[in-house]
Parts: sequence; C-alpha cells; structure tokens
Amino acid sequence: MDNMTNKEYQEYLKRKIPKPDYLNNSIRAFIVGGTICLIGQIVRNMLFRFGFNEKEVVTGTAIIMVFLGSLLTGLGIYDKIGKFGGAGAAIPITGFANSIVAPAMEYKREGYLFGVAAKMFTIAGPVLVYGIGSSIIVGLLYLIFTAGR
Repeated sequence: MDNMTNKEYQEYLKRKIPKPDYLNNSIRAFIVGGTICLIGQIVRNMLFRFGFNEKEVVTGTAIIMVFLGSLLTGLGIYDKIGKFGGAGAAIPITGFANSIVAPAMEYKREGYLFGVAAKMFTIAGPVLVYGIGSSIIVGLLYLIFTAGR
C-alpha cells in the first residue's frame, strides 16, 4: 500500500467503499417521511375537530409534533426510525426536535437538571437566539412598513 500511485489508491477505495442503495434509501425515506407527515395531518384534523381555528391548529400541530419527536428521542425510538428512514426522519419538524434532544440525552448520567437540561439549552440556544432575533427584526420591519396603512 505504501508504493501505490494515486490512481491505484483511488481504484482500491472504489472497491472498498460500499455503494449506497439509492432506490432502497429513497423508498425508506419516503415511507418514514410520509408516515410522519400522515401523523401530523391526523393531529391537524383532530385539532380542527376540537374547534380550533387555523392559526391555533398550525401552532398546536407544530407543538405536538415537536413533543412527539422529543419523546421518541428520549425513549431511544427516534434513533431507530432515523437509521431506517434516513432523510425521511431528519427533514420533518420531528427531526428538528431529535437534533436538539439527542445530544442532550448523552449527558443523562450527569443528571436531568445539570446534564440533560443544561446541554439541551446549550444546543438549542443559538437556534432560539437567531429565531427570536430574526422574528423581532421581521416584526419591526412589518410595523414600520405597514404602520400608516
């Protein structure tokens, strides 16, 4: 291996690196992502049946889906879903919840308050700061440009 040329090394890598099964991965992502979206639609329909208006339904659906993603991550189930479904599990809002809760769960042995909770807010901090900051800027711009109308 020490005497390989660059071309020989590239050919060696091609033989050793497993080829992804794009069709199978796409089907799995479609199934998982579609199932998550189906659950979201069921939650949405149930909230409408309880008499909530459109704005309340949108907010409630997002909250419930984030909660479910966080709960499944905490129980160790979402990791299995992610391994099976790949991007299908990462893209919906439940994937966002998983990305915040999963690293925090690594600190469970340090306790729930100083381990999990502290690490969760360390990870979520930049997301919250930029999200809240951006919403304030957009709100101020909206106020400035629509105040006289």
